[in-house]
Amino acid sequence: MASNSYFSLLPNFQYINPTQVGGKKKQYVEAKNLFLRLKLRDAVSPFATNFQKYSIREDQRPDSIAEELYGDSNFDWVVLITANIINVKDEWPLSSRLLYEVMYDKYQENLNSVRHYETKEIRDSKDRLLLPGGKVVDSTFRIPNPDSPGQEINPTVAVSNWLVEVRKNNEKRTIKVLKKEYLVSFVNEARDFLQYQESSQYNRQTGLKVAFDNF
Repeated sequence: MASNSYFSLLPNFQYINPTQVGGKKKQYVEAKNLFLRLKLRDAVSPFATNFQKYSIREDQRPDSIAEELYGDSNFDWVVLITANIINVKDEWPLSSRLLYEVMYDKYQENLNSVRHYETKEIRDSKDRLLLPGGKVVDSTFRIPNPDSPGQEINPTVAVSNWLVEVRKNNEKRTIKVLKKEYLVSFVNEARDFLQYQESSQYNRQTGLKVAFDNF
């Protein structure tokens, strides 16, 4: 059975054996061409309208989402590519426990200190929006009281370092994933994108790309 893993799609290439000692005939080592990794993102474009939103739950990983959506955890690379995630360490949401540990190491006793102040949403008696919420302002920010002419109110709320980091982490939870019905077409398209084109470096007999001597 053919593997659905990311590495199974990557073509091989040959590079000169760096440990070769002596001999006139150059020795080549065959390996997976990891340098094509970013090129795979180009395969996403034709499928841009075939995505759906997905909310990453607590402790979910790319492989568990692939298992849920596509019935095969080896399609974790499809989840990452379509979500435009390159660095899982920085771009994937942390669990609540791990987030607390990481942020405590970062802020120590200042974890719950005030980072900034934000506005609260204010509406008048007719439910008309007077002030949107979430605007960063000074702690002394004030506006006229819509219910008491001649008076002012301070429609602000303190936002801690912890809350800022929780928001950032939660923003990572919403991603776009490929709909299951387009999976086969997407994988075939990705495989075609990663195939070598004939060139001076292409070995017609083996189908392998050969690296330059000074690679």
